[in-house]
Amino acid sequence: MAILLLVLLLALILGGLGFAVHVLWWIALIVLVVWLVGFVFRSTGSTGTRGRWYRW
Repeated sequence: MAILLLVLLLALILGGLGFAVHVLWWIALIVLVVWLVGFVFRSTGSTGTRGRWYRW
């Protein structure tokens, strides 16, 4: 009985971990798209030239 509970607990942990990793991949993809759009459509500076593409 204890082995069955351990197997079910392990399956629950690994299933939850797989779901979390899947969600993180989608978030990373959305962030990449937003970054690329910001890189392509960056605004020009006060001098008329394009500034740095990063913000740090």
